[in-house]
Amino acid sequence: MTEGSDCRSGGGVELDEQLQGVRLLRRLQPLLARLHDAGCARDKADNRTLHFDELCSLILLTFFNPTMKTLRDLNTASRLKAVRRRLGCSYASVGSISESLHLFDPEMLREIFEELLGQVRLSPHADVRLKQLAHVPTAVDGSLLSHLPRVAQAALSGRKHRGWKLHAHFEILRGVPSFARVTNASGRGEAGEKAVLRDSLQSDRCYICDRGYEEFSLFNAIVAAKSSYVCRVRNDHHFTPEEVHEIPPEAAAAGVLEDALGRMGSPKSKRIEHPDHLQRRVVIRAEEHPKRGGRRRKAALHDIVLITNLLDVPVEMIGLLYRYRWLVELFFRWLKCVLSCRHLLSKDSRGIQIQMYCALIACLLIQMSCPIKPNRQTYVAISLYLQGWATEDELLDLIQREVARAKKTN
Repeated sequence: MTEGSDCRSGGGVELDEQLQGVRLLRRLQPLLARLHDAGCARDKADNRTLHFDELCSLILLTFFNPTMKTLRDLNTASRLKAVRRRLGCSYASVGSISESLHLFDPEMLREIFEELLGQVRLSPHADVRLKQLAHVPTAVDGSLLSHLPRVAQAALSGRKHRGWKLHAHFEILRGVPSFARVTNASGRGEAGEKAVLRDSLQSDRCYICDRGYEEFSLFNAIVAAKSSYVCRVRNDHHFTPEEVHEIPPEAAAAGVLEDALGRMGSPKSKRIEHPDHLQRRVVIRAEEHPKRGGRRRKAALHDIVLITNLLDVPVEMIGLLYRYRWLVELFFRWLKCVLSCRHLLSKDSRGIQIQMYCALIACLLIQMSCPIKPNRQTYVAISLYLQGWATEDELLDLIQREVARAKKTN
């Protein structure tokens, strides 16, 4: 008996879940069918040939076929009978695709994304220590999206518009993005990282942030939303301690140097708003990332100062939560490098948001069809399956081989 057949006969429940995920990939068009009549109110002549669901199908095709990157590529694909038959779309000109990216409402895709998100279960490889938290650990960050190379963009876009930025929330336990919004890259007003997070706050979440989110009013808003936060702050930020805790041996072994309760901000400060809740300051000694400062630079130790309103969890858990913030950075890397989202199909905010929601839907579909953390090999297999080069049995066999290989590695 081969390795693949041995794995396939092992777990019936696991195989059923994989079959459900793979069949969800096959039912992609019915999932988008509810969008067919969207944006047709202005079509009084009833002669529209490119509908919202067909546009999304063409965009999703780009994520599973790396040769397709531009609107012209979508136009070329729509000329092929096999593509039109499999996607259920008709021929689409470049002008029609470009106009539709301005016309259709991306918020309708958000509803489909949230529906799929509700079907994603906890990752079997999630850290069991994080499952004990009362709130859902959620890493928060933003990443720049470039439509043009940096030199050309700086020369042509002017001072008012320097590109676009994707703001995302990443659930650590499920290993999937749970929120995304595209803004301009100015970082000011409603496009600022703090403003986007404030507008998207949910209850029962633990937001894990970097120094760009340091703001007293934002901390107060998170607590008011019945959530918690772990945020890195400047090392020289003023903190008034009210109670200093002794560091237990297990926390000291994890690099914890300080654990104190108090409040941020100086009493003499003229800030309008100060923290309205008790805060916890945790200092951790960590090793600098080896890529920082060049390859030849030796790894150095430095102190990381974290502020949180989690007062009743072990202090080493605070440092563990912040270390998992790196997962949102890996998600951005997966989005840009593997799903090829470096190139934007549109210059319009609506078009970019549509492309990003399609990318998030593709991420969820890949996650739901694979029982382990998707790697490059599983992504290629799913791409070949959706292109018709691999059968369902061959896809399941390859996934099971990756599962067996992961078990041997662990």
